[in-house]
Amino acid sequence: MNSLKKPYSDVSVLYDKFPCLYGETTEFQKKRYEDLFIKFKNSFNVENAYVASSSGRVEVCGNHTDHNGGKVVSCAISLDALCMFLPYDKDVIKIKSEGYDDIIVDINGAECEEKGTSAALVRGVVVGLKNKGYKVGGFIACVTSNVLGGAGISSSASFEVLIAEVLNFLYNDGKITESEKAIVSQFSENEYFGKPCGLLDQTAIAFGGLKKLDFKKKGVIGVTDIHNDLKDYTLVLVNTGGSHANLTGEYAAIPSEMFSVAKAMGGEKLIDFTEEEFVTKLPAVQNNLSDRAVLRAFHFYEENDRVDMLEKALTENDFNTFIDCINKSGISSLNKLQNCYVAGSEEQPIPKGLAISSKFIKDGANRVHGGGFAGTILNIVKNDNLEYFIENMSRYYDKKDIIPLKVRSVGTIVL
Repeated sequence: MNSLKKPYSDVSVLYDKFPCLYGETTEFQKKRYEDLFIKFKNSFNVENAYVASSSGRVEVCGNHTDHNGGKVVSCAISLDALCMFLPYDKDVIKIKSEGYDDIIVDINGAECEEKGTSAALVRGVVVGLKNKGYKVGGFIACVTSNVLGGAGISSSASFEVLIAEVLNFLYNDGKITESEKAIVSQFSENEYFGKPCGLLDQTAIAFGGLKKLDFKKKGVIGVTDIHNDLKDYTLVLVNTGGSHANLTGEYAAIPSEMFSVAKAMGGEKLIDFTEEEFVTKLPAVQNNLSDRAVLRAFHFYEENDRVDMLEKALTENDFNTFIDCINKSGISSLNKLQNCYVAGSEEQPIPKGLAISSKFIKDGANRVHGGGFAGTILNIVKNDNLEYFIENMSRYYDKKDIIPLKVRSVGTIVL
C-alpha cells in the first residue's frame, strides 16, 4: 500500500495544480472537484480521498500510422477523467461513474463482464497487470469525465489508463512505467472491450505533453519530448456529426489494407520497408493489390516523413512549416488514406466541416481527426483568431460541439 501520500480531506488544496492540467484555474473546475468529492464521501461514507486525473488526447499528425509501426505527434489535452478513490479491504473494485452503470469487479472472481462495457475495461486492466506480475487490489472510486465519448479524443483509453494508475499508486509504489500502463490498457481495450485499437491513444495519455511517438519496434514505444506548448495556438475540435456505428469495417480496412501491401512485399508491416523499397517493389506486386491499398501505403510513408518534419519545425519554432504539415496531412488523409467519408455515401460530414472551417481559420490549419469517416475535425487556430473562428463556426454547429483545447503538460497522475 502506498503510504507516502495521504488522502485529501479538502480538495481546494489542489487548485494550484489546475494550470498544468487545464491551462487555467476556473470556477467550473473548482465546482467539478468539489461536487465529485461530495459524491464520493456520500456514496461510500468516507471523509477523505485520493485524487487522480487522466486526460484525453489529440493526434496532431500521423493519421493511421501507428498500427503499421509508424510515427505520430500526439498531445494530452485539457479534458480529463477525474477520479476520487480509496483502497478497499476486499478484493473488489467498486466504481460509480457519472453517466454509466455502477461497476463492481471481483478481481479474483469469474470474468463475467460483458464486452464493450466499462466493467470489461476494468477487468482487462486487472488481468493485464497480473499477467505482467504486478499487484492488484480492491478500491472504491467515483469518476466524472469530460473526455467526450465518440469525439475521437479517446474516452475509453483515458479511463483504462486511469484504472492502471490507481492500481499503480495503491499497490505497486508507482513502479509501473508509462509504457507498461499504455500496453496494459491497449490489451484491455483489444481483448476485453473488443476494439482493435493501436497503441497511440493510451501512450499519449499515459505520457502527457506534446510527444513524438515511434511504434517501429513491437512492444516498445519510442517517445520523444517536443518542447513546445503551442502557447500561441488553440486546438479546436469540431464535432461534425455522423455516427461511428456500423463503421467498424471501414476502420478495420485501413490497417488490413496496409498489412496486405507489406505482406505482398514479403513483410509484416509497412515499416519493414523504406519508402524507396516500397516504390521499387510495387511494380511486381501491384496487380495483386487494390488501388486503395496502394494509396494508403503511399499515405503511410509520406505521413511518417511529415511527422519528422513537424517535430523539427516545432523544436525550431518554425510555425509556418508546422501549419503546412498539418494541412498536407489533411489533404493526404482525404485523397490517399481516404478516411474522410464512406465511399458512395451522400453523408460527408468531415469534408463539409473542413470546407466550412477553412473559411474562418485564417493562418491556421485543419484536417480530419482520429479514425475519421464521421466525428471530429482538428483545427489549429491562432489565439488572436480564436473568438472570430468560434463565433463563425457556431453559425453551423452547436457551441457544445466546438471544443477549444490546450496542451496538457502531464500524463495520467495521482495528484
